[in-house]
Amino acid sequence: MLSYILRRALYGVLILIGVNLFTFVLFFTVNTPDDMARLNIGGKRVTQEAIEKWKVERGYDKPLLYNARDDGLRALSNTIFFERSVQLFALRFGASDSGRDIGYEIRQRIGPSLAVALPTFALGVMATVCAALLMVFFRATYLDFWGVTLAVVMMSISSLFYIIVGQWTFSTLLRLVPISGFAGGWDLFKFLALPVVIGVVARLGYDALLYRTMFLEESGKDYVRTARAKGLSEQAVLFRHVLRNAALPILTSTVAVLPLLFLGSLIMESFFGIPGLGSYTIDAINAQDFAVVRAMVFLGSALYIVGLVLTDISYTVADPRIRLA
Repeated sequence: MLSYILRRALYGVLILIGVNLFTFVLFFTVNTPDDMARLNIGGKRVTQEAIEKWKVERGYDKPLLYNARDDGLRALSNTIFFERSVQLFALRFGASDSGRDIGYEIRQRIGPSLAVALPTFALGVMATVCAALLMVFFRATYLDFWGVTLAVVMMSISSLFYIIVGQWTFSTLLRLVPISGFAGGWDLFKFLALPVVIGVVARLGYDALLYRTMFLEESGKDYVRTARAKGLSEQAVLFRHVLRNAALPILTSTVAVLPLLFLGSLIMESFFGIPGLGSYTIDAINAQDFAVVRAMVFLGSALYIVGLVLTDISYTVADPRIRLA
């Protein structure tokens, strides 16, 4: 068990190193430090002195990979690669191109992101599993047919449409909830109600069809027919056998998503004015703050790899045979 987890974790570390190297090459070959300076200062008509001053203030005046002016380890550590790429593995994100502490911003914004993402995730899983089990329980009936039809229609609609219609209906027309914003205390529920509901509805169609397919596949296996032949009710078959044995594919689509909840939803947070990591990333892209974008790409990759490792561990709990693979 331990060797299996360590092997999976090692694979994840190697993938993270590859992603980090690729991101560094992408950012510092497509956009040189001089290009970053021009974009942040404001256009092409800037003096070389202003560019050099901007680079010195933010540490972009150093060599990329090797500093020949220093000796020993300083020749490798006093470089852009070490300060802007290697230090990310120690969760030292440094300062943004605008001069703000990225680590401080992440700590401040992770709370609002989790406040939206966690209830959306929990309610979404419960709603999709219940909807899928309901369609399987009434399979080959009108309820199953219209349930599948509704799910196909829902998954064909963009999440942006749900956001716009939801804001217009419940905020502008009915005035039940604020159209955007964020607050602490009891007002938090008022601001998060609509984003959470829209987040659940936007994923309900796709996930319900996916889980329905999984449950139907399990329902046709021999052990399920044996359980029915022994006189078990359909409810007992679904909840004791089908749902339990469909746990592996469900874990694939749930556990791997958990770490990504920390990063929030880019579209949801932007439209509802939630000061989370998703809106932080969008603002950095709009402002062309490459330091923030690199940090968020690294953080997202690391959390996704953690999610994959957690998925592998949960597999071993659900099915001990996987440990031998």
